[in-house]
Amino acid sequence: MKTGVGMPKLGVNIDHIATIRQARREKEPDIVRAASVCESAGADSITVHLREDRRHIQDEDVRSLKKSIKTKLNLEMSIAKEIVDIAADVKPDYVCLVPEKREELTTEGGLDILSQKDAIASVVEKLKKKGIKVSIFIDPEENQIKAASDIKADCIELHTGAYAGVFKLNPSDKNRIKQEFLRLEKAGNLACSLGLILNAGHGLDYKNVVPVAKIKGMNELNIGFSIIAHAAFVGLKAAVKEMRKLVTV
Repeated sequence: MKTGVGMPKLGVNIDHIATIRQARREKEPDIVRAASVCESAGADSITVHLREDRRHIQDEDVRSLKKSIKTKLNLEMSIAKEIVDIAADVKPDYVCLVPEKREELTTEGGLDILSQKDAIASVVEKLKKKGIKVSIFIDPEENQIKAASDIKADCIELHTGAYAGVFKLNPSDKNRIKQEFLRLEKAGNLACSLGLILNAGHGLDYKNVVPVAKIKGMNELNIGFSIIAHAAFVGLKAAVKEMRKLVTV
């Protein structure tokens, strides 16, 4: 196990605890209790995505988590004014700006900073003035990383979906897996050289996470669905502990 400086942290996304709750519009499973279990199992931060359609996480969830968690709260969010205003009021430890479409099942790609650079820069400035660290979820592309640096984001979160997708759908294609991994590694090196904090996430699971965790300069991996799915069989605490062990190999 790695120790000391350079050991990646694990952020656990608990959106799908809320997905189960919202299926019946009841109070269980309790999102605050879920966060507490994850923290007790070694999670370094708790991530939730306050979507504009409120399909899982609700406004009160964010406020309750901010008051209750003992680690750090990372809020994934679009740049819609309503959501930005909520973040500015609640003041999570971090936010991660992501693209958002109502019809998507999950976030489908990185935020295109170049196409809306001024608007994103304005949100970054507003949130940083509130003392919130700002990350931007982007594809592993040089121009997007440089744009994130230009608008003074604190962090980037590399979208690992292409790498994870090949790993899951065509695990025998070693060349393609290597190609997608090298894209992530190259992007990570560039981000670190520009002084950006390096995070990553999307589609990471118990079979594909280790190489990404070992990328030089990796600060934190944000993982949700695979942990919650595994928890259905082994329990939430055990699922988080297993992932924590892999991230720090």
